[in-house]
Amino acid sequence: MTDIKIINKSNNPDPEFATNGSAGFDLRCNEYAELEPGEIKIVGTGLFFEFPNHLEMQIRPRSGLAAKNGITVLNTPGTIDSDYRGEIKVILINHGTEWFSIANGDRIAQGVISKIVGKEKINFITVDKLSDSERGLSGFGSTGTK
Repeated sequence: MTDIKIINKSNNPDPEFATNGSAGFDLRCNEYAELEPGEIKIVGTGLFFEFPNHLEMQIRPRSGLAAKNGITVLNTPGTIDSDYRGEIKVILINHGTEWFSIANGDRIAQGVISKIVGKEKINFITVDKLSDSERGLSGFGSTGTK
């Protein structure tokens, strides 16, 4: 079990995992916001975290908001570094065709805590050539037909 410190300056409950199999926990809006179609808005959660430096928090969209309303996290996944102590804020975008209202307490995104390989364990080596691979230089969309 890993301890993660949290300060909750919102009136919303502390984050929790909805089920034993949940990878992420809900992040709730700590204000009222409206998004017109195409609009981007940074929305506060009132949450502040401290976690060990071998972890990161990823901010990911909620599938229900995306599927039903076209609301998603713009920089998916957003990365929260272990040394960040500010409020967790979520960059939302409305890809839908209707205005969308967000009330204080609405679930707007999910946080996922992930292990990372710390920079102290990575040694970048400058070379003139990389080894060949099956994929090679093939980029966007090259690994499948769908």
